[in-house]
Amino acid sequence: MSSEAGMTTYPRQVLEQVARTREAVAQLHAELPRWGLVVWTAGNVSQRVLVDPASGPGVDDLFVIKPSGVTYDELTPESMVVCDLDGALVDGDRAPSSDTAAHAYVYRHMPTVGGVVHTHSTYATAWAARAEPIPCVLTMMADEFGGDVPVGPFALIGDDSIGRGIVETLRGSRSPAVLMRNHGPFTIGRDARAAVKAAVMVEEVARTVHVARQLGPTAPIAPADIDSLYARYQHVYGQAPTEDRS
Repeated sequence: MSSEAGMTTYPRQVLEQVARTREAVAQLHAELPRWGLVVWTAGNVSQRVLVDPASGPGVDDLFVIKPSGVTYDELTPESMVVCDLDGALVDGDRAPSSDTAAHAYVYRHMPTVGGVVHTHSTYATAWAARAEPIPCVLTMMADEFGGDVPVGPFALIGDDSIGRGIVETLRGSRSPAVLMRNHGPFTIGRDARAAVKAAVMVEEVARTVHVARQLGPTAPIAPADIDSLYARYQHVYGQAPTEDRS
């Protein structure tokens, strides 16, 4: 389906937001090889298209994702594809990622999620191969994940089985990352940038905890301290918004 034919019925403001989302998703894909999270064409980033509700009913039921089997050097905003929340292609010249059904399921069932990322990063995927959660033994983990990084069930690629496993595992969890058994990490966020950050961080802690365990037993962090660290990082850490004084 060509870009010209795919979205002719959408209002101008929706088309503008789709273009901005395509640009953001294309740029964020470059972060995956930059941080060593993917090889060849593996991995994908998606982001929900968020528009003003005044644009009309159903116009937020779209997301942008990488096309299937395209190398990272070839990715451009124009090569990104637009899908609806059933995973069907709405706009684009190439087939969507093979993980599109999983992303779509997450968006359908987790309305606050605005971005989803999947990688096969080495250390996080090694934990997934062991079907073992990454234990919360680092303050960084308490900050970012609010506890252990959980393991999701084994699921075959091709339908929404992976998406169901992601949702079932992360509902009620503070973690933005799940290790899908024998597959690899999926991460979520308020937008694609937040989900990419979670993908970077889950690989970092997976590697650090692996190294620590080679040295001997790791020291757990008390649950109350995990709660305190998580609350501080999520609500206090960073720069407070400032007024525009220009």
